[in-house]
Amino acid sequence: MGIENRKPETGNPIGLRAGFGRADITPGKPCFLVGYPHVERISTGTHDPLLASALSLESGGRALIFLSVDLLFVSPGWTRDCRVRISDATGIPPENILIGATHTHSGPLAADLLVFKGDPVVPPCDPEYLEFSCGETAKAAIKAWRALEPAEIAMTSANVAGLAGGNRIDPNGPEDPDAGLLLVRRPGEGGPLAILSIYGMHPTVLHEDSTLFSGDFIAFTRTHLEKVFGAGLVYLNGVSGNQSPRRFVRAQTFAEAERLGLALGARIEGALHALTGFQTNITLDSSMVKIPLEGKAFPSKEAAAIRLEEARKNYEELKLAQAGHAKVRTAECTVFGAEEVLTLAIAEASGEAEAVRQQYREAEIQVFRVGDTAVVAWPGEFFVEYGLEVKSLSPLRAFVTTMANGELQGYIVTPEAESAGGYEAQMAVFPAAMGKRFVESTIALIGRITCSRDETGAPQ
Repeated sequence: MGIENRKPETGNPIGLRAGFGRADITPGKPCFLVGYPHVERISTGTHDPLLASALSLESGGRALIFLSVDLLFVSPGWTRDCRVRISDATGIPPENILIGATHTHSGPLAADLLVFKGDPVVPPCDPEYLEFSCGETAKAAIKAWRALEPAEIAMTSANVAGLAGGNRIDPNGPEDPDAGLLLVRRPGEGGPLAILSIYGMHPTVLHEDSTLFSGDFIAFTRTHLEKVFGAGLVYLNGVSGNQSPRRFVRAQTFAEAERLGLALGARIEGALHALTGFQTNITLDSSMVKIPLEGKAFPSKEAAAIRLEEARKNYEELKLAQAGHAKVRTAECTVFGAEEVLTLAIAEASGEAEAVRQQYREAEIQVFRVGDTAVVAWPGEFFVEYGLEVKSLSPLRAFVTTMANGELQGYIVTPEAESAGGYEAQMAVFPAAMGKRFVESTIALIGRITCSRDETGAPQ
């Protein structure tokens, strides 16, 4: 299972305090926009700023910080550096700091993936931007900590079934119908302070022809909710590896991103307005475990080349038959996956793949407890089935966020998807078996944190 790390903080021993902070992490110069293979997208401006948003909570001498950044991924090293800066300024242990990427495909590159090496248009990360974004993200968290004030909190969920997307591999496949929500307000029905949301969906309404920095539909959801409630939103992406608006979009434009973003905002708004049962004396806790990873070995270059040719042939046949946007796009992504398998096969032959396996020998699972709710943080892109399994097995109400505190060089797919061999499965560096390991380790961790005690020593 690994080694569990837990460390309480000193602070206000009675009641809840909360604070919100924000910083702009939009690059100050044109840069490559990451998210779509083989497309040399250089930014030409900003539609909406890329943001780092932070919520700090403190109660009973324990503190937590939730951070959301408008980036495709964050790397484990970037996460570590950012946590250290925040911890040095606030005294909050690094393991009590959660940093999730929204996964926008209209932002700069902030993590180098092995599969990018075979794409001639993808540059390496810009060290200057990594330093800038890390520093500004830390500032957002520090602002949130310094803004602490008395607060009360309530948790709920919003029904988001079939709202902005669904299963992109199988139109009848599973999706998570619930978005996790947390509303923080000043005591005594005072004004809202902050909102935390966890919704599992790829923000890919905007496509490869868009060259403006943007958070995609998430930016419109955020703007709507912040206007309605007068409170900052921290948006975390849920379990969305196979969740996409592909089958729901009418176009891939900002107008369509606005339509879906406002629809999501309306669902969340309704759920938040209906909230009751706010609490000021609430248990906060955190726990972390690092689990071992076992990477895949990749096929020979010859075998990968054959699979690529087959994928290209299928894609061209579907285009010729005018099979429809969703089927054609899925086949095109399968071509991208086959190309990335060829890249991985070449890396296997050169020894680079083994170097990555050695670098990613373990992965972090983080759990925050907020009252009767567990917020779980996983790195990488997981298929929704794993998040649904955690929800069904957890002794606490649970919401899982992914692309958090690092990445896993791509996807963790299901055994069924691994056998079928689509885009996600082909580019995965780790086998589907790792998904079960994450679920089992997470449920054990939630079980331990459920037994934590309140300020009086009584089990909760």
